[in-house]
Amino acid sequence: MNADRILQSLVEPTLAFGYGQHMEHPKDGLLLYGPYSNPFLGGKLRIGLISTPEGATRYATWVRQISRAIYPKKAGDPNHTVFPGFQAVFQTEWPEVPTAKLVLDATELNHAICMEDRYQAIYKAVSLYADSIVSFIREQSETSIDLWMSVVPEEIYRLGRPKSKVTKEERQQSEILMDKKAATRIFRQPSLFDDDNKNAEIYLYELNFHNQLKARLLRHKVVIQVVRDTTLAPGDFEKSNGMPLRQLQDPATLAWNLATTAFFKAGGQPWKLSTPRPGVCYVGIVFKKEALGADENNACCGAQMFLDSGDGVVFRGAVGPWYSPSNKQFHLTREKARDLMNLIVGSYRRLHDGQSPTELFIHGKTWFSAEEWDGFRETVPENCKVVCVRIQEDSSLKLFRRGQTNIPRGFAWAMSEKKGYLWSKGFIPRLQTYPGREVPNPLSIEIVRGEANINVVMNDVFALTKLNYNTCIFGDGVPVTLRFADSIGEILTAGPIQENLPPLPFRYYI
Repeated sequence: MNADRILQSLVEPTLAFGYGQHMEHPKDGLLLYGPYSNPFLGGKLRIGLISTPEGATRYATWVRQISRAIYPKKAGDPNHTVFPGFQAVFQTEWPEVPTAKLVLDATELNHAICMEDRYQAIYKAVSLYADSIVSFIREQSETSIDLWMSVVPEEIYRLGRPKSKVTKEERQQSEILMDKKAATRIFRQPSLFDDDNKNAEIYLYELNFHNQLKARLLRHKVVIQVVRDTTLAPGDFEKSNGMPLRQLQDPATLAWNLATTAFFKAGGQPWKLSTPRPGVCYVGIVFKKEALGADENNACCGAQMFLDSGDGVVFRGAVGPWYSPSNKQFHLTREKARDLMNLIVGSYRRLHDGQSPTELFIHGKTWFSAEEWDGFRETVPENCKVVCVRIQEDSSLKLFRRGQTNIPRGFAWAMSEKKGYLWSKGFIPRLQTYPGREVPNPLSIEIVRGEANINVVMNDVFALTKLNYNTCIFGDGVPVTLRFADSIGEILTAGPIQENLPPLPFRYYI
C-alpha cells in the first residue's frame, strides 16, 4: 500500500457533439450543438406505435408536449436544464401521427394479464404486443420503422412482474389446462401430443412482461421502447388520497431522458467520447443464471463490446455450468472463452475494415480464471494487448471532506500498480450538487490479468461512465460496460435460448 496515499483528481471527460464541439454535460452539448451523428437530419423519425386506444391518446398528447419547450420549475437551477423541444435538440421531427399504429383491445389485454396462471397471463399479454408487431413487419415489409413505442397500461406493469398476484375480483380463468408442474414433467418426458409440448413452452419464459417482450422480438430485429401510461401522462393517475400514483422526475428532465434514449435507439448517436484511444476495444462480460433450467449451475454467458466511438454490440455466448455455488462466481471454460472472444474480435474486424484491435480490455464483476485468460488470448492477434479488469463498488472505503458537500466526482487513488479506487460519484461543480443521498462509494478497479497502467485503466473507466445513452445525465456511477450487464442477461434468459441469435447492437437490449 502507498504510504503517502496520494489522491488525484481525474479530468472530467468531455464529449463530442455536432459541428465537432466538445462539452462535459450531455444536455449542454445537445442544447448548443445538437447530436454527434444524425441519420435523420432535417427529416423525421419513423415511429411505430402499439397501445390501447387510451394509450394512443396519451402518446399523442405527450408528443405534442415534447415538441415544444419544457421549462424547469426553478429558473437558473444548474441541476435542471430547459428542454427546448425534440426537433430543436435533434434537428429531427418526432411526428404526432406515427408511421404505423397498432391498436390493442383494452378489454382483451386486461383479460389476458388477469388470468389465474401467471405464466399464461404474461405470455398472452406479451403475445398481443409481439404478434401484432411481427405481423405488421411481415405484411408491411416495405414500411421501415426506426423505433417501436410500446405504451403499456398500468395494470400490465403491475401484474407483469415476478410474484405479481391477481385479486380474486380481477382473476380470469386460464385458457390452457396446464400448470408449471405439468409442464416440467413434459420437459423431462415429452408428450405424444404436439399441442401439449407447445403449450409447455410457455413455462420456459420469465415472469416479466418487459424482458419477455424484448426477448421475443430480438430475432425479428425490432427496436422497442416500453413506456408506461403513467410516464406519458402522470397527471391522469392518482391514489385514493388524491396524491400522484407515481413520483416521477420533473417534466423537463423526463423529456430529456426519454428523447435521448429514443433518438439513440432509433439509430442516432447523441454524443461520443471526444478523445477516444484508437484501436481500443472494451468488453463487458455478462452472466445470468437460468432460472428455469434443470441444472442450478447453468448460466447464459454474453458479452457487450464497446468501441472507442461509443457504439456497442451484444453477443450471446454459450449456456453451460458456468456458476459455482462454492464461491458464487461465474467462469467459462478455456474453449468457451476462446469462442466468445473469437466472436468479438471478428466483429471488431468487420467494423474496422479488417483491422484488429490493438488493446482489448475485458471488464467483469468477478475474478478471471487462468483458464478464461488462456482462452481469451488464444484468438486475439499477437500484437493485441489483452487486459482483464475486475470492477466492483466498494463500501469498505469512505472518503470525507470538510464542508457541506461530498468529495468531487473524479477523485482516484492508485493503491498499487494493479489496484485503484475511483470515485465516479460525487459533487459535480457544473450541477452544484451531488446527485445522491449517501456518502459516495468508490469503484474498486483491479487489473487481475495482463499488464496495463492502473491510471490509464481508471481514466478509461471514468470516460465509460459518460456513455449511458439510456438517459441524459452528467455521468453515471458505473461504466457502460457493466451498467446494463444484469438487464442484458435477464433479456438473454427471459425465454428459451435462441441458438442462432446474431450479434445485435446495444440499442436492441436497453
